[in-house]
Amino acid sequence: MFCQLLACKNPVKSHIWRNFFFMSGTPAGIYISRNYNVPDVRKPAGTGLSLAKHHIETTYRKPSSQKESDDVSE
Repeated sequence: MFCQLLACKNPVKSHIWRNFFFMSGTPAGIYISRNYNVPDVRKPAGTGLSLAKHHIETTYRKPSSQKESDDVSE
């Protein structure tokens, strides 16, 4: 029954249900972050993002031609 409410044909009801979950999740997140020791995820996320960026750059970068390396040394 609950899945039927989320997948209803009426776009207004569907919109209301999606907003209900968002609006109830926001205060729940605020309550949890204030009353429990939740670690800060910004630093590990930034580290992971920089590692992923470095890996993608080194893996998919075009190999430099010999001419370009000769021009740089001159």
